[in-house]
Amino acid sequence: MGETDKLRIDKWLWFARVVKTRSAAAALCEDGSVRLNGTRVDQAHKAIRIGDVVTVALAGRIKVLKVLALAERRGPYAEAQHIYEDLSPEPPRFEPPSPVAEREPGSGRPTKADRRDLDRLRRDDD
Repeated sequence: MGETDKLRIDKWLWFARVVKTRSAAAALCEDGSVRLNGTRVDQAHKAIRIGDVVTVALAGRIKVLKVLALAERRGPYAEAQHIYEDLSPEPPRFEPPSPVAEREPGSGRPTKADRRDLDRLRRDDD
């Protein structure tokens, strides 16, 4: 294996278009948001090779990427898709929250006439 068989992880994340800038990729590595083959990466210069699995925590989502190739430059998105295989789990489906309270039709807020009747009853009680 020569020098060309490995690449810095921050460069690879930038080449794969996981992040917008290389400095953002380095910050992710230093924050501990990146794992390489299950081991937490704390330095941006960690070398990756073909076949490695990179796990990245981004904005509430987890991306699991298998390295298929080492790019030489940051190309267009269509080109970047060929350097990894996305093994990420399916994001959970959004389910709208259940209503807090269910009411019978017509049993909602009182109408103006209902309020007047209630006010009359309250005045008579005093």
